[in-house]
Amino acid sequence: MSGTGTDQSRSAVRAYIGSFTSAGGRGVLAADVDPETGALTVTGGSDAVADPSFLALEGPVLHAVSETGTGAVAAFDVTGPAPRPLGAPTPVDGAAPTHLALAAGHLLTANYTSGSVTVLPLAEDGTARAATAVLRHEGSGPVADRQRGPHAHQVLPDPSGDWVLSVDLGTDSVRVCALDPRTGTLTLHGETALRPGTGPRHLAFHPDGTHAYVLNELEPTLTVCRWDAARGVLEPLAETPVVPEGTTGPSYPSEVVVAPDGRFLWAAVRGDDTLAVLALDADGARARLTATVPCGGTWPRDLTLDPTGRHLYAANERSGDVTWFTLDARTGVPVRAGAVEAPAASCVVLG
Repeated sequence: MSGTGTDQSRSAVRAYIGSFTSAGGRGVLAADVDPETGALTVTGGSDAVADPSFLALEGPVLHAVSETGTGAVAAFDVTGPAPRPLGAPTPVDGAAPTHLALAAGHLLTANYTSGSVTVLPLAEDGTARAATAVLRHEGSGPVADRQRGPHAHQVLPDPSGDWVLSVDLGTDSVRVCALDPRTGTLTLHGETALRPGTGPRHLAFHPDGTHAYVLNELEPTLTVCRWDAARGVLEPLAETPVVPEGTTGPSYPSEVVVAPDGRFLWAAVRGDDTLAVLALDADGARARLTATVPCGGTWPRDLTLDPTGRHLYAANERSGDVTWFTLDARTGVPVRAGAVEAPAASCVVLG
């Protein structure tokens, strides 16, 4: 698809949608965001990279994984109406990268099939250079068809910027690492074991940085953890369901986001095709399921909040759309407000 778009007026906030080109997706789409309603209007796109399933934005540069067997990352200039590729993709020396994050001048990827985390330094133009480190996870879990080996599903820096955490579905654990910004090396600091068979997928931090919430894929639960940034220690406290009691499933949670004020947490659940609303207590140490609503499509793979915290977006992979919701300020319940077509949608970011 060529990068097209004629409307040169730009909203203060833009949205970018990643998708699976191997399933009919259009690559990376760019959209204007209506600041009042949250509505998305697609302005252009690029299918220059295969399966850009997860995205991260830094200023005028959008980074994307290429979730393929060989695995790569790509960069796009997003100053125009359509994303423009910045050079060729860079290999990550890992298979099927599913997530990426920015930390200390580096791009990090979680490589699902190879069960590893890759570090790539960023050049001045925002493109990724050759990998400086690949940290390979080890271990397995009790779910034979999903946990025969490690499957790194997410990597992200903690709020302090001192640590990098990687969430591994295959080993039922979260690893805490230290990134050396000078050499681009990643050193394992510790590993937190979660309940066997839960299959942790993604985590999100409380705004005050003292708690983290691990969303589990193989069981529809959320693990609330205490996070000690001074020591780099993640401590599980409790689990809470993200589907109502009596739900028969199958239920496969995918993404978790936390309100900027720390009052609510939302989780996407595939199979049930719902968005779960959880209320957090004042210090973030406890979470309670208060409501679930339809996700507006099928197979919600990703969630994101707009910068104001007033709108929530769900990327629905199998129905091929991104749905936006207005959030009730008192209850946190999402109210569907609209949708835009996005075949094989897998990720949406705003900035």
